[in-house]
Amino acid sequence: MEASSMPLLTASRLLSPPPPTLTCLQRTVSLVRAAAQTLEAPEAPKPLRPSPRRSAVAEVKASLDPVAALNRFEDVLQTQDCNIILRHCGDTRRWDDLSKVFEWMQEHEMTNAASYSSYFKYLGLSRDPARALQVYGAIQDHTMRVHVSVCNSVLGCLVKNGKFDSSFKLYDEMIREGLSPDPFTYSTLLSGCMKLKQGYTKAMGLINEMKSRGLQMDSVIYGTLLAICASHNYFEEAEVYFQKMKDEGHSPNLFHYSSLLNAYSENADYGKAEMLMKDLRNSGLTPNKVMLTTLLKVYSKSGIFEKAKELLTELEASGFAQDEMPYCILIDGLVKGGKIQEAKMIFNEMKDKGVKSDGYAFSIMISALHRGGHHQESKQLAKEFEDQNASYDLVMLNASLRTYCSTNDMESVMRMLKKMDELNISPDNITFNTLIRYFCNAKVYHLAYKTIEDMHAKGHQLNEELCSHVMIQLGKAGFPSEAFSVYNMLRYSKRTVRKSLHEKALGILVSAELLKDAYIVVKDNAEMISPSSLERFARSFMVSGNINLINDVMKALNRSGWRISQDIFARAIQRYIRKPDKKHLLLCLLDWMTGQGYSVDSSSRNLLLRNAQLFGPKQLVAEILSKQQTASRSKTIGQRHN
Repeated sequence: MEASSMPLLTASRLLSPPPPTLTCLQRTVSLVRAAAQTLEAPEAPKPLRPSPRRSAVAEVKASLDPVAALNRFEDVLQTQDCNIILRHCGDTRRWDDLSKVFEWMQEHEMTNAASYSSYFKYLGLSRDPARALQVYGAIQDHTMRVHVSVCNSVLGCLVKNGKFDSSFKLYDEMIREGLSPDPFTYSTLLSGCMKLKQGYTKAMGLINEMKSRGLQMDSVIYGTLLAICASHNYFEEAEVYFQKMKDEGHSPNLFHYSSLLNAYSENADYGKAEMLMKDLRNSGLTPNKVMLTTLLKVYSKSGIFEKAKELLTELEASGFAQDEMPYCILIDGLVKGGKIQEAKMIFNEMKDKGVKSDGYAFSIMISALHRGGHHQESKQLAKEFEDQNASYDLVMLNASLRTYCSTNDMESVMRMLKKMDELNISPDNITFNTLIRYFCNAKVYHLAYKTIEDMHAKGHQLNEELCSHVMIQLGKAGFPSEAFSVYNMLRYSKRTVRKSLHEKALGILVSAELLKDAYIVVKDNAEMISPSSLERFARSFMVSGNINLINDVMKALNRSGWRISQDIFARAIQRYIRKPDKKHLLLCLLDWMTGQGYSVDSSSRNLLLRNAQLFGPKQLVAEILSKQQTASRSKTIGQRHN
């Protein structure tokens, strides 16, 4: 068996190729590896040339004159490219270029829903809601006008800029035109309800409408609804919606907890606030700076100052008290609680820790010291802020202005007013009333009048008591016309003034013999003026008032229910007799007296008969007087029978 196998083995060896040498093996392996690497390695990418559209977009973005650049690439760009350019202008806050690009797109019919939506969004950011309304109103394409993203964007622009009434009015128009709102539409409108006076009622109407359209509440809408409840002090309703949201499977986040906590802060309900914070932590969430600051507000409003101080310490340790707001909340609570000295301690601690104040904490302390009668200390604090800060807001300016006025520091008052002009800060009611009181105390009533005039021109509501005081002092100081002007500003403002104001104004005008103006007061308000004041006015007018208005004055006095005395008629008759050219007016007066049941006294009768020839046929006056006597007798007999 072994012998027979030998030839086979030998044959196989003979048939097999000789084994390669080591050098050949290495060469083969190198070749195989090189081939493998060639197969596995991708081909080096060739540099891509940017497309003409992409290059055009980049060039327009970088251009200082985007319209000129758009004109160059009009045949290259498409609508979506223009939208990219439009959004770039908005993102870089190039507001002028934004509108120019959009107008170019409109002219070249290269707009779509995304174009309008983006444009309205950026108009909202640039505070130009009027332009948004104008552009939306000019849209002719009905489909575009009711496109939900376009409508949402323009409504959002209005709401963002505080045009809440306009947003709801426009929404109603959109619905009539066929808009099918989505949840974002309702979320946008609901956010506007937070600032409306009847916002909660309006919000409930929107929620009911949304449900009737088959749309479901989501966590965002629930969050907005909770914020509305908080802003309108509906904390019980907020609790209901918070629980309903959880029952529907929506997990509340920090915004939802914060909104409900805000509702509790309005009512200073620290018990429920603490329970809510416990629930928040049990849910695995960690309260943020906003929530802890709101809890501090709850404690401060509730008068739980020890807990408030402990929480402030916690905020400091967490790095959440690097600005003045937490300190301001506690300082304000202490001041309102009558603990001014404790408030000063917190305020001084804040300054010692180097916390930067934008003026809010200073304004609280300056006002508190001013109200407490610590005028010099208040003034010193105002000076300290002024020395350390160049920027002011209206609150801080008003606080400083009040304390400077209270210490009669005219130089500082003028400096504050100059600063207000330099910073382009518009005065409010507090500013104007502070200045009016200051000028009154300084007895410079003409300046007080000019301030009232400016206040009225700017549309602010006048303080009746303060303006009435100025009106009287102007009258005493010899400025009756200015006093009458103040009266008219009060009278024609959108309010009901006290009855006594008319009598005060009448007294000033009669004393100054401005009887025509006095007649205007009487004509419109005689029923609110005392008989004695009407008597003084009537006597003065018959003697020196415009003779052509005597009969009108008589009729106005009679309409008020005041019975005109015979002495007033006697004065009028004497005046007419001295002016025979006014005979027509005298005869009209005598006829009117007869119709109203008046008659002249014997002295006036004799005077008229002696001068009857001055007024036409002598018997004419006698006949009129006879009719008066007959009517007077009939009236007397009727009264006796009654």
